[in-house]
Amino acid sequence: MRKRIIVSDGSRTTEAEIRRYTRDDFKALIEVQAESFPPPYPSELWWNEAQLHEHVTRFPEGALCVVADGKIAGSMTALRRTLADGDGHSWAEVTDDGYIRNHEPDGDTLYVVDLCVRPAYRSLGLGIWLIQSMHETAVHLGCRRLLSGGRMPGYHKQADRLTPEQYLTEVAAGRLRDPVVSFLIRCGRIPVGVARGYLEDEESCGNAALMEWRNPFLA
Repeated sequence: MRKRIIVSDGSRTTEAEIRRYTRDDFKALIEVQAESFPPPYPSELWWNEAQLHEHVTRFPEGALCVVADGKIAGSMTALRRTLADGDGHSWAEVTDDGYIRNHEPDGDTLYVVDLCVRPAYRSLGLGIWLIQSMHETAVHLGCRRLLSGGRMPGYHKQADRLTPEQYLTEVAAGRLRDPVVSFLIRCGRIPVGVARGYLEDEESCGNAALMEWRNPFLA
């Protein structure tokens, strides 16, 4: 995977490249995490070099980054698993706490482990380009779908009147807006359920929206 693109936010335009990340990128990838998830987000949850080593050696096809202005501006990581529709899971269970040692080379689902973009580059749509590139990876590998557990950071504002499932329905219908779920819908994802106890996230009340993209070249 190596793709050159031109991105713009209407006021600035720059060239960017999407490619696989390598060992030489580890320091920059951790910097991206630090900028994307500042305190009070715990620094011990940023990528560490042991996790990144597993990504690039165990499943390099799922280790993507985007470079703009000569530096890594964002990254996206995935692994392959075979998961039945409706399977319940947490982020830690499905990704091996981000180490992806449970990667299945023939897994039918390309599962998103992480997506992050430096705040200064978010207006350029680099997250959308990374997601599109992972869709292309799913097609290239013959996976039946791409799946992720998306945060629901707006849910805590509605938790006193809506269940997580009801909240997801309202967002999918456009009656409510969620910063993450609404973004994923714009990227072509379809909500297929809620994973409760997915991760420790006060804003999402521990929930995640299971968001799916089906490979259109497979029946």
